[in-house]
Amino acid sequence: MRYNKNVLFGGLLALSFAASPLQAAVSSSEAARLGQDLTPFGSPKAGNDAGTIPAWDGGLTEPPAGYEGSGQHHINPFPDDEVLFTITASNMDQYSEYLTDGVRAMLETYPTTFRIPVYQSRRTHAVPEWVAENTRKNAVNAEIVGEAEGIEGAFGGYPFPILHGNNEEKAWQVIWNHLTRWRGVSVTRRSSEVAVQTNGDYSLVTSQQEAFFNFYNPEGGEEDLDNVIFYYLSFTQSPPRLAGGAILIHETLNQIINPRNGWGYNAGQRRVRRAPNLGYDSPIAASDNLRTADDTDIFNGAMDRYNWDYEGVREIYIPYNNYRIGEKGTPYSEILGMSHLNPDLTRWELHRVHVVEATLKEGERHIYGKRRFYVDEDSWNTVLLDQYDGRGNLWRVTMGIPKNYYELPGVWTVLDVYHDLQARRYHVLGLDTEEPNTRVFTNDVPNTRYFSPASLRRRSVR
Repeated sequence: MRYNKNVLFGGLLALSFAASPLQAAVSSSEAARLGQDLTPFGSPKAGNDAGTIPAWDGGLTEPPAGYEGSGQHHINPFPDDEVLFTITASNMDQYSEYLTDGVRAMLETYPTTFRIPVYQSRRTHAVPEWVAENTRKNAVNAEIVGEAEGIEGAFGGYPFPILHGNNEEKAWQVIWNHLTRWRGVSVTRRSSEVAVQTNGDYSLVTSQQEAFFNFYNPEGGEEDLDNVIFYYLSFTQSPPRLAGGAILIHETLNQIINPRNGWGYNAGQRRVRRAPNLGYDSPIAASDNLRTADDTDIFNGAMDRYNWDYEGVREIYIPYNNYRIGEKGTPYSEILGMSHLNPDLTRWELHRVHVVEATLKEGERHIYGKRRFYVDEDSWNTVLLDQYDGRGNLWRVTMGIPKNYYELPGVWTVLDVYHDLQARRYHVLGLDTEEPNTRVFTNDVPNTRYFSPASLRRRSVR
């Protein structure tokens, strides 16, 4: 991999003497299973023995009739699907083996309002052929650097479609697949986030976001990454007290060698400043302290403060194929309940997930003492995350609410939701049903100067 030599040479030299060697990739014969008995992204094509999880048949790659292209709010491709049954606080013991601790806690905390409408399972995830081809190459070339500080030998696809090694190494691979998962090349959207108070009140914070996923640059390669996975810009547009502010992120592939680069623009001061604290458990002001920096995108950033353990694959009920909650014109007031999303607008299905547990290392600091990840076996999205405080008590339950963006194609979350069980408040990212458009995906490759600190003030308008 080609890195910025001035920044990274010293760190790479240090890593060359690290006790943990580079992790070997899988063999060519193992990688040949991709597209055969395994999906192009590494999950078993076969369904489960009970027939409640279907075989993967290629996923959802064509939009339904009437869909006019990226940016249009999605048309539900499964309008005739009906609820098979509903899990509530009164019957959850019947389904206990298929529920996470966090979901059970939600049912117990909000017994009269929170429920899980279960639909038939549909394995809709798919990727373009060029992403599938890169994933096959990554399977035999990708390696973990050091103690999961980074990866090399991977580009343009999932780095580790076939997990291998010991449980710690498998855990690292799962999280790296989440961090580098397929979400298109470039995306723009205007959306809102809210922190919902115990009485149901909330105030919108609306922003315009732009991202370029450099890891999936169709015109580039691993040698062109320069240690950047993606570039991200967010311009706050309301409320007036925050309008004009902006955040710029360069997300690095190896955050120990070269930590995430972040800059903020303060409209009142008309100044761009480095934002060195956009990592780990730094609080996010717009979330009313219900989300940390590394909670964003369910999880992001460096893994070095935790010990990691892979716990295997489970069948559980997870949010999936959530089109109703993203329908154009649905009022936010209908989506946002007092303590959680309106369950009548959600869809849950039985899927297989990879389970990973992260336990805070002795001597390290983070507000979460333990985190348990539930990662969709097909899309590698973390869809559920249980987070514990330093005393070992379940504290926060995070949910990614996904659907297939059939214009990509690929599964990604519609909303990210963060529940604080102790404060009985929650935070939602990604509301856009009251906007004229939803996410706009393109294959455009911008000049990276577009995402430079020098351009941040010029492009920020109050």
